[in-house]
Formats: sequence, C-alpha cells, structure tokens
Amino acid sequence: MTRRRVAITGLGAISPAGPTMPTTWERIVAGDSAIGPLMLPQMDELPCPIAAQIHDFDPDAHFTAKRLGSLDRMSQFAVVAAREAVADAGLEPDDATLAQADVVVGVSVGGMTTLDDSFQRLYREQRRSVHPLTIPKLMANAPASQISMDLGLHGNTFAVASACASGTHAIGLAYRAVLHGDCDIAITGGSEASITPGTMTGWSALRILSRDTCRPFSRNRSGLVLGEGSAILVLEEWEHAVARKARIYAELVGFGANADAGDLTSPDQAGAEGAMRRALASAGLDPAAIDYINAHGTGTLINDVVESRAIRAVFPSEKLPPVSSIKGVLGHCLGAAGAFEALATALALHHQIVPPTANCSEPDAECGLDVVPEGARQAVLRHALSNSFAFGGLNAVLAFGRSA
Repeated sequence: MTRRRVAITGLGAISPAGPTMPTTWERIVAGDSAIGPLMLPQMDELPCPIAAQIHDFDPDAHFTAKRLGSLDRMSQFAVVAAREAVADAGLEPDDATLAQADVVVGVSVGGMTTLDDSFQRLYREQRRSVHPLTIPKLMANAPASQISMDLGLHGNTFAVASACASGTHAIGLAYRAVLHGDCDIAITGGSEASITPGTMTGWSALRILSRDTCRPFSRNRSGLVLGEGSAILVLEEWEHAVARKARIYAELVGFGANADAGDLTSPDQAGAEGAMRRALASAGLDPAAIDYINAHGTGTLINDVVESRAIRAVFPSEKLPPVSSIKGVLGHCLGAAGAFEALATALALHHQIVPPTANCSEPDAECGLDVVPEGARQAVLRHALSNSFAFGGLNAVLAFGRSA
C-alpha cells in the first residue's frame, strides 16, 4: 500500500507582527521585532513592562455584535486565521471534502481574557454575576469549535493543551489523521490570548520574563516575552492537493513527541534529543538531511543552552544546520508558538530563506550554534525541523520537506 503524503496548502495568521500571514512573514524575515510596551488596564500594578501584543485588531470588522458575545479573544484570532488559511488554500466553502475536515487547535491556558474579566467583576467590582457565556468562551476547545462552526466543518474537532508545545502537538496529530486516512483535509494550528493582568502577574512570579526584549541565543539574553495571536495551517492529502492544482508550500513528513517525566519547568536535554530523533525516524531521515532548524528558542538562560546541547548531540558538528528562533519578533505565544513556528518553517522551505534570530546581538558561544544573527539568509533547504519544548516536560518536533 502506498504511503499517503501530507501537503501544506494554506496558511493563515494574525500576530503581533501583522494581521495576516504575509505581513507576519515579512517581519519575521526582516527580523523586525513586534515586542513593545505593555498596554493593559491596571498597568501600574503589573510587574512586567513589555509584551508582544496585537494592537490593531478590530473584532467588529470580522464578527457581528451577536457573534462577538460568544467569542473570547483567543477564538476571535483562531477564526480569523482559519478563514485566511482556507482562502489561501483555494478551498471553496461548498467543497465536500472540506466539509469533512478535522479541526485540531492547540491552546495552552484557555480564554484568559474572559476569565480575567469575570474575576474583575466578582472581586474588584463586587458584582454577583458574570457573562452568561463565560464558560463556553473560556474553555480550551472553544477555538477549535468556533472554527468548525464558522466554516461548517464536520470532521473530528478537538483541542490540544500541552503548554508551549500545544500548537506543535495539534499539528502533529492532524498530520497523523491525514497520513492514516482519517481525513483528507485538516485545519490545525494554535491560538492564544493570555496577555491579561492576572496572567502577566502569574508569569512574572516565575521570574523568567525579560524587562526589555527577547534575545534568543544571545549572551545577554534576559528572559522570554509573552506574545499572542493565532497561526493556522491547512494540511491536505498530497494527491488530493495535486488533483485540484493547489499550491503546496511544503510537505509535512514527520512528527516526534515524548515526555521528560522529570521537572515541571526545567528543560531536559535527553527529552529534547529524543523528540528530535523520533521526528527524524518518523520522516525516515538522517540528521544530515536537515538543512534548517526552527528552534524553540525562548531567550531564557537555561532553555537556550539545553536546546543547543540537544541539537549538537543529534547533529554531527560537520553537518550542524543553521538554527533560528522567531520569538525575538513574535514573543512567546504559548499555545500558538509552535503553530507560528511551523508556519515559518513551511514558508522558509517555500521561499528558500532561513529567517534570522532577531535581537541576537551577541551569539552565545556556550550555545555553539549558527543562529543566523546577521539577517535572513538565502539557502538551499531540503528538509527542516521545528522544535517545541514545554512546561511539564512535553516535547514535540515536526519534520518538513520541500514541496518540489
């Protein structure tokens, strides 16, 4: 039996760097950081002054007033990105195969805007009630469900919650669904909108947030910066995509995931290594076949070194591929981070461009990697990996191939 192949035929995004996939990609390639001053109510009470926020999003331009009553900000982002991805794939609303598509969306923490607003009403304003749709708005599966309802999709629809690996796990599970014939099209990715007073206070308590900017793999890095947004990919069975003459950005060729079964927050080199090796084995690739790695690259002191050691352990020194992180542009978008990184990796293969690591002014010799600090680089890219290593010791890695 011929092994099915999985094409990436549509991409959609709304991010701190722009309201669409093309605008987001343009700033990723330019290394133009979207990190800036934090703009929130009760700002004088917040310990962290910066974030990668989406400032120019007008929900009324995308949804009716009635519909908005049931949509948390994370779901708004997801639906807008999904609409773009499906349109980008050239799929028509009345397409029978699209109607049976699976929807798998990663979310790290759920509808924090709704939750924070509700707590403000209860505890600050001393009210006795909250919005009647509070629970449906904040539940983690809301983005996946809202996409299915918005686009009329009847396939297997669910959420994945695995902290910062949520988007990557979601794409990996959707990939397996297409690969094994459960569906011919899957709409997948991640969404997050957790830049709220409560969430920022919680993250600040961990003492891993930077107070100036995110500098992945730089010797002077000072921590991660929270971001928000959504990235959605259309995965499609290869022959189905070819038959309808769809543009194919890249091929998804493998997925590897595992658990450290160790510390709740500290990364583990063996776990990261194992996930990359599983992705390579899933794809049937040797390490030497990888020409680019989109790193998890959070900009924290420990994580960047541990990820670098894991990469150097998997890839021989003479075949060590360039490695870059896009978190210097987008910040850390939590459940959407892996989805943004998958989108960027697919576009890197499509355009044959290695995106830079923004803000990496002093590459850390301890990391020992080529982290592309000088700007985007033209290169011959055949295969690439995208890494996600999450709190809870949950690791997920996707392997991609050039579509040609």
